Amino acid sequence: MKIALLGYGKMGKTIENLAIEAGHKIVYKSGTTSEIGKLEDAEVAIEFSTPEAAVSNILKCFELQIPVVCGTTGWLENYSSVINSCKECNGSFIYASNFSVGVNLFFSINEKLAKLMAPWKEYSVSIEEIHHTEKKDAPSGTAITIADSIIAQSDNLERWSLESKKDHSLRISAKRIADVKGTHTVTYESDVDEISITHKAKSRIGFAKGAILAAVFLKDKKGLFTMQDVLDL
Repeated sequence: MKIALLGYGKMGKTIENLAIEAGHKIVYKSGTTSEIGKLEDAEVAIEFSTPEAAVSNILKCFELQIPVVCGTTGWLENYSSVINSCKECNGSFIYASNFSVGVNLFFSINEKLAKLMAPWKEYSVSIEEIHHTEKKDAPSGTAITIADSIIAQSDNLERWSLESKKDHSLRISAKRIADVKGTHTVTYESDVDEISITHKAKSRIGFAKGAILAAVFLKDKKGLFTMQDVLDL
């Protein structure tokens, strides 16, 4: 498979190494100041750039009929317009706030737990996410995905809020600590006990493997897909 890497930071380099080990070919890669190869030669693009660059990268791929796997977060205010462009161009697109197989299993566990906890009003729920100090957006896209799933199962929660507790809001605490790859914890607490589930990433390899798996899935397909489609969850 011929892959374009849009974004050549730590994640892009990890994806490159794993993709080559798996027998794929990197035909194009672009960073903030340089580009190598021809985007038009790619059979699929993997986008891990910056919030500022993601939308233009995705739209360019749609125009070239190149399927896009996007893991960049922080640009979702433009999500609807990107989806519309994908449909207009008859493109192919997978966006995920997190491509790790373990995290996507965690998403399913979180949804199931939220359904179980919804009738028990004595429990309050909160989310804590911890990432490395270089991460630009807060809360993480993964935390937002977790929060949205909990809110969808609740008849009391209407939104999430960062740090401060507001009426009808799910509190997300975002911490930045050097060299933390990503830890997410959901906690339900009452006066008598506490229930928590946690996913802790040990390296970027899990994210990179999931992105490559998604790219293999998306190649030669048309339409909008999710990691739930990729993993048949």
